[in-house]
Amino acid sequence: MELAIQIFQFILSISILVGLHELGHFIPAKLFKTKVEKFYLFFDPWFSIAKKKIGETEYGIGWLPFGGYVKIAGMVDESMDTEQLKKPAEPWEFRSKPAWQRLIIMLGGVTVNFFLAWIIYSSLSYFKGETFHENAKFENGISVTEPGKMMGLKSGDVILAIDGKPADRLETSTINMLFANEATVLRDGKEMTFPVNEVGVAAVLAENEAKAYFSPRFATVVDSVVPGGGAKAAGLLKGDRVLAINGKSVQYFDQLGEELAKFKNQTISLQIDRNNTTQVLPVNVNAEGKLGFSPDAQVAYSALEKARVVKNYTFLESIPRGLTRTIDVLTMQIKQFKIVFNTTTKGYEKVSGPIGIVKQMKVEKSAEGNFSINWEFFWSFTAMFSVWLAFLNLIPIPGLDGGHVVFTLWEMITGKPVPQKVLENAQMIGVVFLLGLMILIFGNDILKLFLDKF
Repeated sequence: MELAIQIFQFILSISILVGLHELGHFIPAKLFKTKVEKFYLFFDPWFSIAKKKIGETEYGIGWLPFGGYVKIAGMVDESMDTEQLKKPAEPWEFRSKPAWQRLIIMLGGVTVNFFLAWIIYSSLSYFKGETFHENAKFENGISVTEPGKMMGLKSGDVILAIDGKPADRLETSTINMLFANEATVLRDGKEMTFPVNEVGVAAVLAENEAKAYFSPRFATVVDSVVPGGGAKAAGLLKGDRVLAINGKSVQYFDQLGEELAKFKNQTISLQIDRNNTTQVLPVNVNAEGKLGFSPDAQVAYSALEKARVVKNYTFLESIPRGLTRTIDVLTMQIKQFKIVFNTTTKGYEKVSGPIGIVKQMKVEKSAEGNFSINWEFFWSFTAMFSVWLAFLNLIPIPGLDGGHVVFTLWEMITGKPVPQKVLENAQMIGVVFLLGLMILIFGNDILKLFLDKF
């Protein structure tokens, strides 16, 4: 049931995005009296699920839910139907329209995607507000994993800025730092800036901890002890707070792990606070550098909740805020190419296709075990993906809107149209490239699915 809801969310989101994107091409085409032969949601190789011709246009739903299209008469598109182009241009064909009209038609889809994201983000800000955790409110700084330390972070840091811009939110900082050149932190009472090490970024991506390589520090309070472990034998109890190891202060859980690693298979003097009374217990450390107890999750949660901020927006405030969120997402997507095509970070190994995206869709589970859609996540995802589609389609690759835009701009600048044969060859190359890229992404998805790497 959970998987079914995830698939439904993905198809619903894609349907909204693709339908509106193609509508962005369709409307200006009709306004400029250009014949639109087909309007399809999803692709329809060999057959379609449903179709109906209304006027001069065939409307339909394909069976392959990875896109959609409008087939405009007199245009070199992914169908590679060039028979019509061998005849003299008709006034209702795309190729007979002025360059500025063709440019508007081609930019219609990405324009709709951009404004759709803006509307969704503005609506979310107005109706739901924004909940985040403020970096400056982590009283004890952050706890950093080993890959995070390789990036240049250190436990106890307070993150101030990323690439010179204020970094106030934990949720965006964990992502933005992966794409950054430098970060600024407050360390041991002093502000310092350091370059983000790509080797550390690669390590973070390799361990699939892009959202968890740093988190707020919290005190070490015992929750439960493992039978047969050193903590159980020493008499540690739920609620005990660890203060020191062999006289050395260890205020936080990350410090405990670092210190215990020095005393594997040894007995230590563990100073604890129990009911406001200090005690010292001899405890055996196992071969893995563990005492055999789990920390109190409520203490960690409390450290996170102290930094929790809920920001609400008025209607007028939500409009510019929606634009800012849209631009921030667009900027992040552009920056991610820094690690996607980097041989050090190997971000290309983490690129996901439809299967990976489906598995990322959030599903809520009730106390009764029923699954339902998390609508706030759904609309946030749809807005993000709308920005992604706008950006992707603007890449100047033949076969995408950006390729058509480049050829049209060339004509507008030089005053000479690009030869028809060049357009056809470029379109063929673009289609082959995009198909190859799709096969690569699908193959990577399937491989990760079999290896359980999602």
